[in-house]
Amino acid sequence: MKELKALLPFAKPYKWWIVLATVCMIFVTAASLAGPWAIRNLIQTITAGVEEQGDLSRVTLLAVLVVVIYIIRAASKFGTDYISHYAAWNMVKEIRQKMYDRVQRMSLRYFSDKPTGELMSRVLNDTRNFEILFAHAIPTVLVNGVMLVGVFAILFSMSKALALYTLMPIPLLAWLVIRFNKISRPLFRKNQVKVAELNAVLQDNFSGIKEIKAFTQEEYESQRTGRSLQAQTKAILQALKVTNAFHPGIDFISGLGTIIVIFFGGRLALAGALPLEDLVAFLLYLNIFYQPITALGQINEGVQQALASAERVLEILDREPEIQEIAQPLVFDKVSGIVEFRNVSFSYVDNIPVLKDISFIVRPGETLALVGATGVGKTTIASLIPRFYDPDAGEILVDGVDIRKWALSSLRSQISLVSQDIFLFNGTVRDNIAYGLPDASEEEIIAASKAANAHEFIQALEKGYDTRIGERGVKLSGGQKQRISIARAILKDAPILILDEATSAVDTQTELLIQEALNKLKVNKTAVVIAHRLSTIQDADQIIVLKDGEIFEQGSHEELMASGSLYWQLCKAQSAAETMAG
Repeated sequence: MKELKALLPFAKPYKWWIVLATVCMIFVTAASLAGPWAIRNLIQTITAGVEEQGDLSRVTLLAVLVVVIYIIRAASKFGTDYISHYAAWNMVKEIRQKMYDRVQRMSLRYFSDKPTGELMSRVLNDTRNFEILFAHAIPTVLVNGVMLVGVFAILFSMSKALALYTLMPIPLLAWLVIRFNKISRPLFRKNQVKVAELNAVLQDNFSGIKEIKAFTQEEYESQRTGRSLQAQTKAILQALKVTNAFHPGIDFISGLGTIIVIFFGGRLALAGALPLEDLVAFLLYLNIFYQPITALGQINEGVQQALASAERVLEILDREPEIQEIAQPLVFDKVSGIVEFRNVSFSYVDNIPVLKDISFIVRPGETLALVGATGVGKTTIASLIPRFYDPDAGEILVDGVDIRKWALSSLRSQISLVSQDIFLFNGTVRDNIAYGLPDASEEEIIAASKAANAHEFIQALEKGYDTRIGERGVKLSGGQKQRISIARAILKDAPILILDEATSAVDTQTELLIQEALNKLKVNKTAVVIAHRLSTIQDADQIIVLKDGEIFEQGSHEELMASGSLYWQLCKAQSAAETMAG
């Protein structure tokens, strides 16, 4: 019931659709109950004889009534099916939207151990099972409950003793349903896990198809995918084995009721205690009486799948994002851009620190360069400024205000980011450049492209700025993608600029042109630069050299070179490497 209780609020906006679908199902039920009544009256008419009844008009009237009943039943069945599906799929849409919004609010730490394919499976595959719950299970339970009461009342009115006999198989049916629920739901949940794992493998392989081909790993990946397919197939077959044993069991126990009526009802009819037409009607109504129980048993498979999926969906909906805003966060239209770290420490994994007691301040118009070997925490510092993560200790301030007091959207609107891991969307060049400023004019987009030295190659594309660049910009070279990313940051024109290896994917000539554009962009802005090529940050106002997550040395290029310490060694080593490469 916990899962159902959590999902029912999504049905509230569509409650009147559900009511209408239920009304239609009641009409279907009433029409179904009227059929045996008509047959009972026909047998009664025939048994009584035409002379006693007057003429054949009553038979004609019964035929006309049955036609009307079936017309009403057909119309109501259409209403039931369409309306219930309309409400159900709209509820599924609402759940998917809420799931996406919740996942989107999660911190980057959450995504680091959640494969994209698994998240997609939870949003799409798991929620698909809710359609069975909303469109079929809930209306079926309501209507069949009414049908059970109604049919039993009719049976009881015809023969109290025989009606009570028909209840004998009910405890056995109840035991079978409870047993099925207990066994099947973990199996269906296991299947959903295997489906998610399969989606993760497929998404991973399709995204990395270039590497698979380059390293001739087609056979290995085919076998890995095959193992995942086999695991999912095994999981669903285990669940279906239980299901396929359950349904015949339901049918058999339901059949016991017919045997009871034949055995006891036949004796009552022979003894004259039960009219023939009532015995025939009893058998017909008995089929309807057990039909809801059979239907509930059949729909139970879908319910168990839906509830197993609900557990996985609620794991997302019930999870609070790690990065939380305070009750009344601060909102600023524009800031000067003073960035300060005060004794900041951070770790991705407990007891394995990445940053230790980091402190610095960088003001508008200044450039802070972060230098050090791979893995010393440079990119982590850049990620902490827009609050992709929260520090374990210490404070990060923008314009003297702790960023944990800011509204996230307000904080991040003050920051332009160019990362070494470039992500472009599967849209046009124009869409990607204007991503941070959707209302930008054509002139502003072109100006930003020129500043990033991108306008010339964009014009040379097949459709210029309207060229679609494919998934992750697959149709562009690394340098072209980097320049579009830089143009995107230039267009946003935020007061704080973070450049994480911003020129790492371009040739020397292009790097010089981009560096010139970035120097213009950095005027009156707070710039935090992570540079692979140390020659590009020699004019930085501050250079921080990181070692083992700590600030090893700090100063200008001239001061650090004069010290002859780690920065001097890095510069000499890189200069020697470039000389050899040249």
